[in-house]
Amino acid sequence: MKNANTPQYGKLSANISQAYLLLIIAPLLWGGNLVAGKLAVDQVDPNILLLGRWFGASLILIIIASKYIKPDWQKIKPRLLILILYGALGFAAFNLLMYNSAYFTSGLNMSIEQASIPVLVLLGNFLIFKVRARPLQIIGLVLTIIGVMFVASAGDLRKILALEMNIGDVMVLGACFLYAAYSLALKYKPKIHWLSFMLVTSLAAFGASFIYQIIIEAGFDNIISQIPKITLLGWGTIFYVMIFPSILAQIFYARGVELIGPNRASIFINLLPVFGTILSIIILGEKFETYHLIASILVILGIILAEYSVRKKQ
Repeated sequence: MKNANTPQYGKLSANISQAYLLLIIAPLLWGGNLVAGKLAVDQVDPNILLLGRWFGASLILIIIASKYIKPDWQKIKPRLLILILYGALGFAAFNLLMYNSAYFTSGLNMSIEQASIPVLVLLGNFLIFKVRARPLQIIGLVLTIIGVMFVASAGDLRKILALEMNIGDVMVLGACFLYAAYSLALKYKPKIHWLSFMLVTSLAAFGASFIYQIIIEAGFDNIISQIPKITLLGWGTIFYVMIFPSILAQIFYARGVELIGPNRASIFINLLPVFGTILSIIILGEKFETYHLIASILVILGIILAEYSVRKKQ
């Protein structure tokens, strides 16, 4: 048995502490992306925010990640199409819906509803890959879905049956479906350096964002006309989403995975809706309603049951 005072034990303890810190900061920065989208309302067009995010992130990644592309190219080439789809759907389309939803729903709703992503991944694994769910996972799935629906219907589930949900909440749930699909498709990701993966998918996200803008804004000229309308806060928001959730959060999460492994690290992603909720209250000054509390309890309990079921077997 190792003595707690040995250098090896001290190094291991330091690595775990570092991993926990990085894995807490990463979802905090991702949660900040929700708040940034809400702050951007009337400060920068949401579609320009998306385009600016992936343009800036791509430029930075070209500088720091290009050296990994050449040794990885033979693995990238046969999987280039799926890598492009990762960026177009998981990065660009997901955030396109999230940024536009900010015009119609609250940051609190956006945060709590994102808790549906791990549940949708669990459901997708069962339906598509025939991964059997355990009883506790099923209970957790049901509780989380009820919690998310409770938020989307503002505490009145009858609205869902009557199809009276807020369009912003529908957009968030659509974004969650896209990201869950992206997560499931990662099964086919080539075994390349994570920076190679980020560079290729970010370039794809930028290309897709540009195409989305052409379609939504009805031409390139309309995109250009939006740039002078960006306020100082709008530029600050673009800078934040370009650097923090797009690059730093990815770097922190990747390092955390290296230190403690993907199974232990993945549970920290569930902090995203928690941090998004806290930041929405602190920064946006949004009111935490009773239905938010009820939904949060259901969502957190559902995630805990699902995670506990998986980790108990491991």
